[in-house]
Amino acid sequence: MKRWYGAVVVASLFMLLILWYGMIRSSTVDSSFSSPYFNATNPLEWLHVDEPLSAQNSPIVPQVISTDKVVSSLFSWRNFTSEENCSLQTWNHLNHIIDHAGSLPNTIEATKEAAVAWSSLMASVEKERVDHANGSSHQQIKEKQCPHFLNKMNATEFGNSEFKLQITCGLIQGSSITIIGVPTGLLGNFRIDLTGAPLPGEPDPPIILHYNVRLHGDKVTEEPVIVQNTWTIANDWGDEKRCPSPVPENNKKVDGLDQCNDMVGKDDHRFSASRYNNGSRKSSFIKEGYKPRKYFPFKQGNLFVGTFRVGAEGIQMTVDGKHITSFGYRETLEPWFASQVRITGDMKLMSVLASGLPTSENLDHIVDLASLKATPLPYHKSLDLFIGVFSTANNFKRRMAVRRTWMQYPAARKGAVAVRFFVGLHKNQMVNEELWNEARTYGDIQLIPFVDYYSLITWKTVAICIYGTQVVSAKYVMKTDDDAFVRVDEVLASLSRINVTTGLLYGLINLDSRPHRNPDSKWFISLEEWAEETYPPWAHGPGYVVSNDIAKEVYGRYKKGNLKMFKLEDVAMGIWIAEMRKLGRRIKYEKEGRIYNEGCKDGYVVAHYQGPREMLCLWQKLQEGNRAFCCGEF
Repeated sequence: MKRWYGAVVVASLFMLLILWYGMIRSSTVDSSFSSPYFNATNPLEWLHVDEPLSAQNSPIVPQVISTDKVVSSLFSWRNFTSEENCSLQTWNHLNHIIDHAGSLPNTIEATKEAAVAWSSLMASVEKERVDHANGSSHQQIKEKQCPHFLNKMNATEFGNSEFKLQITCGLIQGSSITIIGVPTGLLGNFRIDLTGAPLPGEPDPPIILHYNVRLHGDKVTEEPVIVQNTWTIANDWGDEKRCPSPVPENNKKVDGLDQCNDMVGKDDHRFSASRYNNGSRKSSFIKEGYKPRKYFPFKQGNLFVGTFRVGAEGIQMTVDGKHITSFGYRETLEPWFASQVRITGDMKLMSVLASGLPTSENLDHIVDLASLKATPLPYHKSLDLFIGVFSTANNFKRRMAVRRTWMQYPAARKGAVAVRFFVGLHKNQMVNEELWNEARTYGDIQLIPFVDYYSLITWKTVAICIYGTQVVSAKYVMKTDDDAFVRVDEVLASLSRINVTTGLLYGLINLDSRPHRNPDSKWFISLEEWAEETYPPWAHGPGYVVSNDIAKEVYGRYKKGNLKMFKLEDVAMGIWIAEMRKLGRRIKYEKEGRIYNEGCKDGYVVAHYQGPREMLCLWQKLQEGNRAFCCGEF
């Protein structure tokens, strides 16, 4: 009787333990869907938190910014110096952007966010003027330079609940975040969130990348799984991407890499070929019913080295040197707005390193500053060519590489060609302050009155047309990117050979392309945005040229409010030109096969996807032999 009673007690305790485990597991899984963050006690914060603790805990009162207030704050008159005015020559021309707010997604949001950023920047500029009078501004600028890397190496300082790493000036293509840790605890579940800055009136910041590792599965699967997603207060959680995917055929490519490595979740025979038993080696396959271990990059108690790398289309994650997952960027969640890495859950964290971060150059150490400044614009004289370059606020190094390379062509230095960078504002005040200082120093930046979302780049095309026809009068207007190397001499030679001064579109012409209908694509176009099966002829964005009359017509239609805005800016130019053609304008489509959209080939006129080192290498090769040889991979 006693044995029976003891057995009942043991069985009851065992059942209670199972129920307790299940409740913990369920609550852990549910929490990942109910809130953007785990509830953490004693959060560990590293670097400087902008607000004092009392401010963080106080409720945030929502702010409603009216359209009139946006226009007033962005376009009101200010007492700028001549150097500062040089960066705003297209700014006031874009005051009609509010009138077209519904034509491109996120225009209202980006303009309102720009109003907040602009007000903060102007307050900082005014403070700098006061400090300058006291002789303290130089030291202040030095302290505010964006660091190239951030790291935290001492494991004893992390704690077990939450870790935060402030990303001072956002991320750029090529940036990486490396995390060394060991999954621990009862479940070994952990998550890594890359977040942006919270918007005014919003208590929680948007999540640019949510990387959730569930070693014991969740409500969907009992197998280990990695869940990737995004979160915003307006749209809540997006469409999650799971690895391994429940639908393997939906394993899309991001930057040419699988969203989920095919090995994840498959049988891993690396550890099953042999085992040791009492010092003797025996085949594991001798045992009947043996099941090979399934491969998963994380395991409880095992140290891992994971690295997030920022690519052109998305973020890639490697674990112990092997590519595991990729995640494509989503609208308004671009990596250059990242402000923090948050790590929570069951993990013993060893170190975190963020490298390849955007940083501006120290002006005190630039020996060739005079040769890098923009050549003054010629008065009462037209340009042969104006080149507008798309750039984002924290791409400091790309702009410096362009200044040191193809902007040094004699035609650009002598005033026949002018080059300007077109840059939107950033949500980070430090980035905006660095950008403002850069614009005053070099005189080659045109600021745009909205926060720089990818979906709004067509407004930059309009701004380039404005500058090329209203600020200067150029025979031809060219658009390119800050990661494109442009052989200015060859562009001029080609335009001279073509000898067409009206109705010209010159570039890598695409005559029969179709809209991307896959919602996961960065270039997704809905039927509402473009109902036809094909696009009219258009030229690829890394480098195309239009004649002055086309650029002037674009500006005229924009002012009248009848310019059809389209979020793919190079296709948009093709649509605008097709409409002009329907109204009787004679159009000449001139295809240039030496404009390479996806890299470099010897003999190029434009080479795309060139980083700062490749830019300098290409320029050096041109200087050494006047031959357009590519540099290969570094």
